[in-house]
Amino acid sequence: MKESELHEGRARIKVVGCGGGGGNAVNRMISKALKVQFIAVNTDKQALERCQADIKVQIGNKVTRGLGAGGDWTRGRDAADESRTELSAVVQESDMVFITAGMGGGTGTGSASIVAEMAKEAGALTIGVVTRPFSFEGRIRNDTAEEGIKALRGQVDALIVIPNDRLAQVASSKTTLEEAFRMADDVLRQGVQGISDLVTQPGVINLDFADVKAIMENAGEALMGIGHGAGDSRAEDAAKQAVASPLLETSIDGAKGILFNITAGKDITLQEVQKAAEIVRAAADPGANIIFGVVRDDTMGGEIKITVIATGFAGKTQHETRQESTRRTIERPEFGPEELGDINIPAFLRNRM
Repeated sequence: MKESELHEGRARIKVVGCGGGGGNAVNRMISKALKVQFIAVNTDKQALERCQADIKVQIGNKVTRGLGAGGDWTRGRDAADESRTELSAVVQESDMVFITAGMGGGTGTGSASIVAEMAKEAGALTIGVVTRPFSFEGRIRNDTAEEGIKALRGQVDALIVIPNDRLAQVASSKTTLEEAFRMADDVLRQGVQGISDLVTQPGVINLDFADVKAIMENAGEALMGIGHGAGDSRAEDAAKQAVASPLLETSIDGAKGILFNITAGKDITLQEVQKAAEIVRAAADPGANIIFGVVRDDTMGGEIKITVIATGFAGKTQHETRQESTRRTIERPEFGPEELGDINIPAFLRNRM
């Protein structure tokens, strides 16, 4: 979406896809018609040409000569450092900037933190949504990812890290490698869309940018859950799945800030909204600040989708939060696996099995 097309008075939201993985995620978002402005950042000229983003920034012409970073995250960082002026220019006049990347490579890992730094300096609420590599990609790539995540964490208001290994655990034995990586791109898309839709899409219960900012500003580690439901218990099923979130290996237990998005057709009932809200509230800290919106999407076909973003874990790392959340989830029988059954597996993954 061109900047001139954004409605006056609406929050100015930009998504910056860094590197190959970030560019792939941007293409997924464009295919879903997210109402934001898209920016692609890459050292690889050919990869950049394949991206459908509104704005494309080729970084590090002196460092890489348009040939990519060769998997070296320090070259990706140096390339972004060389192009600070260009990166700063594209994130100006923004209220909220998402930085998305597949961590572990060269360009995305190295450039994401510098893009975030530029966005913060421009005064934007800055949110990182990135993936951690599959274990089979090797120790070097995973160590590289951790370096990039550490650098990015210091520059964003909130950071959502999605471990790709969870895809391997819930996908079927027939899921191809290409499908697995495409699923990772789609989870990045859902993370961004779950937040941006609350502000950009017309809803039964609308939120504004200030609501989102109240939860996400200076939040640190953030956890994301996505749930789908259909049938008579669709709202309850979607909410339970979102707070347990096996795909992302997270639970929102103990969170002090909750942002959740209910997406459904016009047939959603008051009782369904109440049930979903009760389940989310029960999983969070008793004093949590909970903000939610209901977005109408008549293409849902009787299905409900719930996206939960949880923040405020008192400085714990995401790994520590996951460990504690897993223990508490097991101790809480109403959310146990015997009751959740196959709704633990997101609908978009079940459709691929």
